[in-house]
Parts: sequence; C-alpha cells; structure tokens
Amino acid sequence: MKYLIIGAGGTGGVTGYYMKKAGKDVTLIARGEHLKTIQEQGLTLEKMWDKTEETITIPAADMEHYTDHPDVIFVCVKGYSLDETIPFIKQIAKKTTIVIPVLNIYGTGGKMQKQLPELLVTDGCIYVSANIKEPGRLLQHGQILRIVFGVRDKAESRPELKEIQKDLCDSNIDGILSENIRREALEKFSYVSPIGAAGLYYHATAADFQKEGEARELFKAMIREIAALAEAMGVPFQKDMVDVNLKILSNLAPEATTSMQRDIMEGKRSEIDGLVYEVVRMGEKYHVPVPAYEKVAEKLKAL
Repeated sequence: MKYLIIGAGGTGGVTGYYMKKAGKDVTLIARGEHLKTIQEQGLTLEKMWDKTEETITIPAADMEHYTDHPDVIFVCVKGYSLDETIPFIKQIAKKTTIVIPVLNIYGTGGKMQKQLPELLVTDGCIYVSANIKEPGRLLQHGQILRIVFGVRDKAESRPELKEIQKDLCDSNIDGILSENIRREALEKFSYVSPIGAAGLYYHATAADFQKEGEARELFKAMIREIAALAEAMGVPFQKDMVDVNLKILSNLAPEATTSMQRDIMEGKRSEIDGLVYEVVRMGEKYHVPVPAYEKVAEKLKAL
C-alpha cells in the first residue's frame, strides 16, 4: 500500500521514519528547511533514552509538488493547520483512499469526514513523545509508539484497515484497530490534554509529574474530569486512566515537555483551544463540572 504522511514532525516524521525503515512505501509532506534537509541529507531520528541516532533516506515533498495518489493518508498536523490539508487531500485522493487523522484534538475524524464526504475518514490517535530538534532531525523522548485507529460506524469498516494495522506492526509501531475509537481517542485525550495543560500551568517537565506534588495532583484531577465527561458522553472509560497515564508518564525522559508547552514558550501558534478551552466548553455542554480545567483556562487566558 502507498502511504502519504502529511506533517513530518514529532508524530508524522517519527511514524514515517519507522515505516520507511521497515520497507514500506511512504512519502512525507513537509515544508521549509526541514523539507530541504530531509531531501538533501535524509531524516535523522535521535533516541533520548539510549543516545543513539540513525539517518534514513525517505521521499519527501511539499503540498505543491506531490502529485501521486496514495492508498492511505495519515494526517499528522497541529489542529490549527487542519483546514489547509483539506483542499490538498481532495486533489490527490482516489475514491478508495483512506484518511487517518492522528491529531491531539478530540473529534477530528468526524469533523474531517464532513469536509471529505467522498472518502472514508477514520478517527485515530498516536502515543509518542517527540519533536523536531532541528531541520531534518527528530528527537524521540520515550519508547512508547502506538497508533490507535478505527471507524466511528462499524458499517464503514473495510478489510484494508487490517492491512494498515499489519503494516504498522511490521514497522515496530504498536498498531491497534479499535472497535470503539470514540472511547480510545478520548482515553488518549485524557493524557495529552491534562499533561499539556498542567505542564503549562506549572511550567513543568516530566520530572515534576513523576514525583508527588502539586503538578502531579493537578494532572490527576484533570484526568478525572475527562473521565467524568466520558461517562456523560456515553463512552465511559473501562480502566483507571489515572493509573494508565501515570505509567505512560513514568516512561518519559525527566526533561520531556509537551508540544503545546514548547509552542507557547517559542511564541508559536498552539493547540491550547482544542486541548484546554474545549474541555471547559464540553463541561458546559454535558453539564459536567470541570473546576481544574476552569482554573487552568483562567490562568492561561491571562498569559
């Protein structure tokens, strides 16, 4: 199968790196200096936990110069860049192309499906902690690398989804084809949203959450508020997400931070609306109290 990955940063770049290394047919969409370096020198992945690095050759292009028609498109951009991918996807997709968004923002697949009615758009999420260290070089902070994806409506299921899962697993990516993607995507959100929000609130790194203290308590409180929302939305969690998320956290390098923290510190656009303020709106919509989120949102709006 022919794969296209839109976005070559900490999610798309890492996914593409592992898939290409396993011999899959994959192309990255990137831009600027990052694209130029990948095209000229290859893509380097540095692993924070064992200080090893490797460079591979991988096809890469920008949206203007990619003319192929992929079987599968992974969308790995930030939430605020999503709309600009739609005309591009319409232009390059075949009728049978499957679109798999793996963004941090909950509900992305449903939103994209409305914009791409001709195509199958699944929901999906990725567990990985990584970032672009410099053009052409990615830094992976921890060993977790999992992509969970699936259709919202079982009637939409296709045999190709199993093939995609196999290709991911062949690539040393924990590929999971979910029977309940709404719940699984919300479970992922229950990690990425609290860690980003609490990390910003306390200017904290993973080390601050790995020990007892105020940062860890806020992280736990926010996870519980997402769990209460999941219950109200009719997709209750079936495991204790506080335990699950603390375990994920324990595997990160102590100095790790989130992409939202890095974006805000560097004065870039961030996903704060979809990761923090959206939870306050969801609380209002489903009549669920979210005091921890309200406290954090109030402080962050004043920044």
